[in-house]
Amino acid sequence: MAIRLSDVAKEAGVSPTTVSRVINRRGYLSQKTIHNVEAAMRKLNYHPNASAKHLQAQKTMTIGILVPSISNPFFGQLTFDLEQQLFQEGFNVLIGNAVHDPQKERTYLGRLLGHEVDGLIVATHNKDIPEYANANLPIVSIDRFIRTDIPNVSSDNVQGERMATEALIKRGARYIIHTDSIALNKHDTLREEAYREVMNQHHRDPITYQVDFEALTEEKIATFTKMLDQYPETDGIVASNDTDACVIYSVLLSRGLRVPEDVQLIGYDGAQTTQSIFPGLATIEQPIQKMATLAIQVLKKKIDRQEVDEEYVLPVRLKEGTTIKQL
Repeated sequence: MAIRLSDVAKEAGVSPTTVSRVINRRGYLSQKTIHNVEAAMRKLNYHPNASAKHLQAQKTMTIGILVPSISNPFFGQLTFDLEQQLFQEGFNVLIGNAVHDPQKERTYLGRLLGHEVDGLIVATHNKDIPEYANANLPIVSIDRFIRTDIPNVSSDNVQGERMATEALIKRGARYIIHTDSIALNKHDTLREEAYREVMNQHHRDPITYQVDFEALTEEKIATFTKMLDQYPETDGIVASNDTDACVIYSVLLSRGLRVPEDVQLIGYDGAQTTQSIFPGLATIEQPIQKMATLAIQVLKKKIDRQEVDEEYVLPVRLKEGTTIKQL
């Protein structure tokens, strides 16, 4: 009598659906489940046929997106561009707003995998999420390193930070502070390393001031006030994002400092929302729409089991404004 998939499920103590998921590597699977099912297949000498692999050929036409916060202008625009482009290509989209909460990200990830999505686009910045190790489906990250077999799409953080720091030095700034969020791994320190390299090349002391990305506005005001108290000679600031740059700008004005005469300021991101609110803000513009397009292209290749690169880096540009001196 031929061994059926249901026989393997009974031997492994799981459902037939779980056996199919192990065979096709779809959805979240623990190592224990994979081991038990594969052991049962070996014991029963079961070899999957075409019908057992039917999930491999099927597509749900659904893509999951995980971002830190859609309230942040950069991630809000990124999510908008991703959703719009995916919709135009016929995909359904499920969005998870994970904030900087590892447990919330794990919950969203479990729900998305439970819907058996065709793939995930991840832009969150939590660490130690074990589900990614056994996700067994196509994933593309944006500006975040997860693991070597998950391709990462980003803008050129090194180029951007060098541009900003050199622009301030060229305009006469000597005491430049670089603000940054807490790094999760070495890939998150690229901007700081570029900033330090430029400052050292010009024989200036580098100062990096860490700011909690998820801190409330009131908390950031207190942080930046403390920063300026500690470094009153500051005459140039490269902010880690445009939202923080706007807060810094308000703190500078509240202290009676003139921008750019006393302190020059450059943000980072160039999201449309921030630029519409503060069009004069000088910033490093990330190609957000192009990043979304490229992430989708790479994910589609992963879904179709095509070869992809480990990393994709897009160029950035300095958008000049009234917060830096004109040359």
